[in-house]
Amino acid sequence: MVIGNTRKPKYYFIQGMKMDKTKKEATKKKTISDKKQLTEKNKKMLNIAFNILAVFCIAIFCIALTPKTFQNDTFYTIKVGQGIREWGIDGQDHYSFIDLPYTYPHWLYDVIMSLIYDFLGGFTGLYISTVVLSVALGILLYFTLKKITKNSLVSFGIALGQMYLMKDYVAARAQLITFVLFVLTILFIEKFLESGKKRYAVGLIIIPILIANFHSAVWPFYFVLYLPYIGEYIIKIILDSHIIYNVRKWIIEFRIKTANAKLKKVNKEEADKYQTKIAKLTKSQEELNSKFDKYLVKYAERNKRPFKLKIEKVNRVKWLILIIVICLFTGLLTPIGDMPYTYTLKIMQGNTTGSISEHLPLTLIQNKPILLCLTVVIALLIFTDTKIRLRDLFFLAGLTLLALMSRRQVSMLILFGGFVLARILTELIEKHDKKGTQSVTSFMTTTVGEILTILFVFSISYYVYVPNMNAIYINETSYPVEAVNWIKENLDYKNIRMFNEYNYGSYLLMNDIPVFIDSRCDLYTPEFNGEKDEDGEYVGQDIFTDFMNISGIATYYDTKFDEYDITHVMTKANTKLNMLISRDDGYTQIYRDDNFVIYERELNE
Repeated sequence: MVIGNTRKPKYYFIQGMKMDKTKKEATKKKTISDKKQLTEKNKKMLNIAFNILAVFCIAIFCIALTPKTFQNDTFYTIKVGQGIREWGIDGQDHYSFIDLPYTYPHWLYDVIMSLIYDFLGGFTGLYISTVVLSVALGILLYFTLKKITKNSLVSFGIALGQMYLMKDYVAARAQLITFVLFVLTILFIEKFLESGKKRYAVGLIIIPILIANFHSAVWPFYFVLYLPYIGEYIIKIILDSHIIYNVRKWIIEFRIKTANAKLKKVNKEEADKYQTKIAKLTKSQEELNSKFDKYLVKYAERNKRPFKLKIEKVNRVKWLILIIVICLFTGLLTPIGDMPYTYTLKIMQGNTTGSISEHLPLTLIQNKPILLCLTVVIALLIFTDTKIRLRDLFFLAGLTLLALMSRRQVSMLILFGGFVLARILTELIEKHDKKGTQSVTSFMTTTVGEILTILFVFSISYYVYVPNMNAIYINETSYPVEAVNWIKENLDYKNIRMFNEYNYGSYLLMNDIPVFIDSRCDLYTPEFNGEKDEDGEYVGQDIFTDFMNISGIATYYDTKFDEYDITHVMTKANTKLNMLISRDDGYTQIYRDDNFVIYERELNE
């Protein structure tokens, strides 16, 4: 007996099927979402693992390439810093026996280095501090490159290459801190343009204050770093404004307006003439607008697919202009007066740039690594379908020009030219083999990949470290170590007036021996120790020129020695000056070693 119908109505089955389908879709979406989250998590873990590997390898490489032997600037840095701590910034030099004013262009760096030397291990402490700054520069280069390229592998390789090329510029000098600050500037600019966060703008304002106190000589270069961004922005605005079209349009509209005004004032006979003119002008206006509409289509297409040069308009660049205006006043936030504003100009007006090796023009054939890098960049742009941003072209062209003008600027070409090369390489790789670097990056984070990468970096680090293996802090062939010890034991060294050469004067003054000259070239030129006369020329003691003339036998040394009341002469054994003085009866040799000779001068009564 059937009590009732146990079959469910048809719509229940349909509803159940819909519910099952909904559950399946929800499950599918959840699975896809979980996979995406897992993929993102894997990417983050891979990124962290690669960053740790890259930082470790870069640190090892930077430690290996940091030279152990100090340069001449380090010696006066120690002494000047000690003097600032004792006397303050008094505007007076205390280390030459010639009374001269001094402006302390990198006073803060001098003080910090002297504190490290006095309280944290002497030359060993200075060496460790140089290593730390070298490692900081290498790591900062990696993360800046990564920010620019979004490619970890390319950033890692380029950072290692940049640090290798920078090995001659890694030294216990103020320039090493400014390298770090300049790279940090590019990182903050890129991050600010991408995110617009205020903290990066604040950082960009703090950096020039630090540069003005750590190394005021390069303070103006800080503003050069903004020029490619601003230049690209301005050019893009000019291109987008379509000046030629707007001028022609304005001319036609002005002529139509003028014709209409005259039409109201003329008689009927002349009215036909102006009406015909207005009709022609109106037709010209329509033709101009039609051509411009077609041009806009081509212009938009060209912007999407540029041939070689990409010009971008980033609206946040206008805030960079405001930051520059604010930063122009940061040079006043230093105890050394207007030195950040005037130092570079005075140096360029003086004659030291033509005599000091680091200021001489670069000969590319003598610097094959730079020649090779420039060739690679040019070849990539010519023979591949890669494109270059206008700002990068400005960077590359401007820095190459500066490097050709002065060897000192080669360091800037390496630092910022590396960013351009990295961007070009990344674009080329992603266009032709997008997953290529991803697979290599993934392999490098495996156990085998990490071991192979570390072994490779250790190998090239060992090759770079070999010259440092038996190095000492002070090269006794370049600096008169034994001679200084002899002077302190045998002469009233604080009261002698000894002629010495430029390159080792800083070592003498570090040992409390008054000098004729040292590597603070600015101190010994009229632009810094003199004042302007009525004709606008600097009048003062040109000790640098006198030194060059004496050491180059361009003037009679004894006459100049009379002017400066020289009592003793120290010179290297292989110089022309030593050859002449050794035959002069007015000079008695009182010391000699394999590298240096000291003479006592017979003073004329």
